[in-house]
Amino acid sequence: MAYIHRTLEQKIMDISRDYSCLLLIGPRQVGKTTMLEHLMKGSARRKVTLDDAENRRLAQSDPALFLEMHPAPVLIDEVQYAPQLFSYIKISVDNGAAPGSYWLTGSQAFQLMELAQESLAGRTAIVHMSALSQSELYGDGTTEPLSINPEKLNHRKEHLSSCNSVEMFERIWSGGMPAHRSGRYTDRDVFYSSYIQTYINRDVSDMIPGVDKLLFADFIRAAACRVGQLLNTHDIAQDVGVSDDTAKRWLQVLEKSEVIFYLRPYSNNLLKRTVRTPKMYFFDTGLAAYLTKYSSPEILMNGAINGAILENYTVAEIRKTWLNSARECLMHYYRDRDTNEIDMVIEADGELHPLEIRKSTNPGTELASAFKVLDKGSVPRGTGAILCLREEMSAIDRNTFILPIWMI
Repeated sequence: MAYIHRTLEQKIMDISRDYSCLLLIGPRQVGKTTMLEHLMKGSARRKVTLDDAENRRLAQSDPALFLEMHPAPVLIDEVQYAPQLFSYIKISVDNGAAPGSYWLTGSQAFQLMELAQESLAGRTAIVHMSALSQSELYGDGTTEPLSINPEKLNHRKEHLSSCNSVEMFERIWSGGMPAHRSGRYTDRDVFYSSYIQTYINRDVSDMIPGVDKLLFADFIRAAACRVGQLLNTHDIAQDVGVSDDTAKRWLQVLEKSEVIFYLRPYSNNLLKRTVRTPKMYFFDTGLAAYLTKYSSPEILMNGAINGAILENYTVAEIRKTWLNSARECLMHYYRDRDTNEIDMVIEADGELHPLEIRKSTNPGTELASAFKVLDKGSVPRGTGAILCLREEMSAIDRNTFILPIWMI
């Protein structure tokens, strides 16, 4: 099994020179622990996992003794199982713990962020990690946050590998989970089946005691069928046979464990006819393709959700370019009651950058016509782009580029 280097590696080391405590969060099995273990080779740091029942029991019952037995510098894996540790780590940090003393990982992002903000506010760096990006799988892993700027776009080309439409859907279908893509687990279907079972048995059962596991598995599949669409909780609930309230709670669980994420609608006080419903995406398109039962990239490419899952892949990849730089991105979509729609709007450096996503190798220039609606808002419109399956970058004009999705 080959280790795949992660873009976040240098950022983690830089942060560890400034902060005594670093919390790395993200979905289950995206490689958090593997990366940190790689970075701590040859150092005095030791790892302890709270997946181990004895370690967990001690951390919960006597956190002070636990930290004495596992002194800094230490990597504490799956720290969400012992929230009692946070208060004692705070005491250690306040008493002058050296930079990089505590590396913490966990897969229940929202819970861990709340704990860190309550107990370690201002004392810990919180970094998000997702599945492998295009840059990590098909490039050299050095890309920066996506910027619709000619100079930066040309620079990106030098660090990424181009692909055609068929190869793009192979990327989408295969997903970005390190244990599968590194060759450790070669059977994709068995890997994702085990992933879902482990996720439900551990994370979901922990957040929803007594949950009907088979019903929840059906619920995740129903959600996967709606990637890239406006969230319709009622329709998902009807598909599975649960109440709307139950569906709402279960979607919150999927979001809290970062299996799904949302794009919220963009609006400001000058754009008053916008819709309020978010759009839903899966963090990994390989998981979404498995759940929707597409058995090959070719079938997926010609299937009913081909455009939606391509949009999911594109939005997730853009999001990764920001997460892998340990930066937050203001990402939205736009839709109003006058049928104007923009797939994605990035707010950065005081400008709005509209993006349209299409399963086409030769998109029409009319696709950018909705971009001008943003001119009515209070934030100026910057350069935009049509993201598509063509293999080379082009432009409609100085303000609108045609960008291959492989260049993200």
